[in-house]
Amino acid sequence: MIAQNLTFVPCAAMLHTAVLLISCPDQKGLVAAIADFLLRHDANILHADQHQDAELKLFLMRVEWDLHGFNLNLDEFSSAFRPIAERFGMTWRLAESSRKPRLAVFVSKFDHCLADLLYRYQSGELHCELPIIVSNHEDTRWLAEAYHIPYQFLAMNKEDKHETESTQLAILRDQKIDFIVLARYMQVLSPEFIRHFPHRIINIHHSFLPAFHGAKPYHRAFERGVKLIGATAHYVTETLDDGPIIEQDVARMSHRDSLGDLINKGADLEKVVLSRAVKWHLDNRVLVYANKTVVFD
Repeated sequence: MIAQNLTFVPCAAMLHTAVLLISCPDQKGLVAAIADFLLRHDANILHADQHQDAELKLFLMRVEWDLHGFNLNLDEFSSAFRPIAERFGMTWRLAESSRKPRLAVFVSKFDHCLADLLYRYQSGELHCELPIIVSNHEDTRWLAEAYHIPYQFLAMNKEDKHETESTQLAILRDQKIDFIVLARYMQVLSPEFIRHFPHRIINIHHSFLPAFHGAKPYHRAFERGVKLIGATAHYVTETLDDGPIIEQDVARMSHRDSLGDLINKGADLEKVVLSRAVKWHLDNRVLVYANKTVVFD
């Protein structure tokens, strides 16, 4: 048998699509109005999913269509869609699959989440550009170099945290970064920093929030003798570990498990949960409202 070189091509790259995410007060005629608008412009709808929040009386929707044959230029979409959006009081955004968002990863000493993200990025699973890794330690530089990703070390001290964050923001602007992933970045971002990236910073917290928020959650979970441990990926807000949750998962614990066992099992959860959240964000499947999320299938 003759060996052949095979290149992994992610399915998302095979289609040129647009995604529309909508939230608005729930009312009659919403789906019909959106479908009719797309039909009038010859859209071939590939996926459509919706959710009604009965308590808040909100309608939320994700619709994706093939841009082949779509007769409305996306630069003109906003003005064409505005009458419908205003009629129903919609908050909406449009994304195009051919555009790769630019991601910056922030990391400290632990490398497991970074390693998983880098592998998925190199394999083509994560549809993005990764032009920079930022760290307050040198421990993970070797991993960045292995994947040929530029690595920026910036020491973080309490005395000059504001200046360091200003430097970080300057780097992010220079690299035209769209969103940030905190891959076990063990620093609390300032409210001023967070305001530059609203709902565009994803963090992995090593517990099943809202349990054991803050520092050393594994140690506190071990002290309580928990039977389940978890990991939570969420958008960062100004309130620590309180942002909209994107994904969570759990693993069972036994009385025979040591603190080290708990930490090792948790690390496996962290990297999978974080990578799922990042992929769903990149695929424009996450809609934030009322400090929570809908993650569309």
